[in-house]
Amino acid sequence: MIKNVHGNTLDRLGEAIVAGRYPPGGGVPPEPTLCEELGVSRTVVREAVKSLVAKGLLTTGPKVGTRVQPAEQWNWFDPDVVAWQSKAGLTREFLREVQELRRVVEPAAVRMAADRATAQDIAGIEAAYAGMKDAIENGGDYVKHDLAFHQGLLRACHNRMLVQMSKALGALLRTAFEISTSRPDGPASSLPLHRAVLDGVIARNAAKAERASLILIDSARDDIEQVLGSRRKLPSVSAPAQRLKGRSAPLASRAAQATQTVKENTR
Repeated sequence: MIKNVHGNTLDRLGEAIVAGRYPPGGGVPPEPTLCEELGVSRTVVREAVKSLVAKGLLTTGPKVGTRVQPAEQWNWFDPDVVAWQSKAGLTREFLREVQELRRVVEPAAVRMAADRATAQDIAGIEAAYAGMKDAIENGGDYVKHDLAFHQGLLRACHNRMLVQMSKALGALLRTAFEISTSRPDGPASSLPLHRAVLDGVIARNAAKAERASLILIDSARDDIEQVLGSRRKLPSVSAPAQRLKGRSAPLASRAAQATQTVKENTR
């Protein structure tokens, strides 16, 4: 997506703050300096600062000026903040926190979805699952369908707060999915785990759906740990999701192992 002058200025300032160029508690350069550095007008700089205040990165006040807030004050549900962190470098702490959030929210949401999902909800989640399967077998954007699958589960709770959270969680979930699916057989092995969650919801078996969700989340955590341990360059959520190339053979042995794990743990 091509951004306007405001969007580009916001990105440059946001990236600089998240990367630590302007440390917490310190100030940002005065308007004239920023205008010169960024090649924009004072109006553009002021609008960018207002946006960063709204996202929790900056605070302004009389006598103290404009100062950088600690990372704990940043809005980590904001897609821009997540993208800036991704560009600055995803940390083990950040990814661990994303996984912990998933483990708290998603299993409970899946339990509710098993009780409340409508036929339309299930059809949407089925469509997302079919897109994931097609991306594995024929190539395509697996992460897009993976994200739609999980957001569909949150919407199926029919809890307005969780529905809003599904929108806010999008960037965070994509971060985790990009990394966990970067393993060669990651998508293939996770597919039966997703199927188990969906089957539990369809069967109205809340306990089974919840257990399957926990297995899926823990499997993603293990994949992320292995990717981090390999020291490979991590994918960036500021770039388009990596497309799978497709498979000429059936799903790999890891998929069979995943299927067996689901059977053993969701009886």
